[in-house]
Amino acid sequence: MDTGERSAANRRVVKRLGIAVVAMFGFGFAMVPLYDVFCDITGINGKTGRIETEAALSQKVDEDRLVTVEFLSSVNSELPWEFRPMVRRVKVHPGEVTEVSYFARNKTDRLIAGQAIPSLAPGLAAKYFNKTECFCFTRQTLQPNESKKMPLRFVVDPHLPEEVRTVSLSYTFFPAGNEKPGIESISMGSDSIDPVL
Repeated sequence: MDTGERSAANRRVVKRLGIAVVAMFGFGFAMVPLYDVFCDITGINGKTGRIETEAALSQKVDEDRLVTVEFLSSVNSELPWEFRPMVRRVKVHPGEVTEVSYFARNKTDRLIAGQAIPSLAPGLAAKYFNKTECFCFTRQTLQPNESKKMPLRFVVDPHLPEEVRTVSLSYTFFPAGNEKPGIESISMGSDSIDPVL
């Protein structure tokens, strides 16, 4: 192979590699919306919905059925907060608006902001679980050593499939702002109806 042929072959390889890099970069950007569509179709990832209070109150309550809702919590290792549900589980009638609270406390002597990310299991139940009020809708800021109750108001859609008798709602609090999240978390058990002490 002479120098001209080798140069042409090298240009083709570089061109193909360039196209591959651009395609991979574009695919990376497309992953987030594609993942959201995939989760909506399959029910994976447990993203919950949001509903207006009036719409929630207008739903017919299925008084012949009870669904157990378990509450879990974790805190990212970079966020020095205590965070836990004030009840571990409740039994609700689908269509009935229910309110529970979580407890959060800043364990430091400085102001810190955090953001809660929800997840629901099984994923199939996610599109039937709607919140009218949630601390996860907004960034939460706690003063030094401040603690507060954070309300959560939700309704389980009466169209939740009959085979789903228990759903687990989990929140993980991450630092908001420039703080970088780690991977350590602390989970709360859910074996009692009694308030968490």
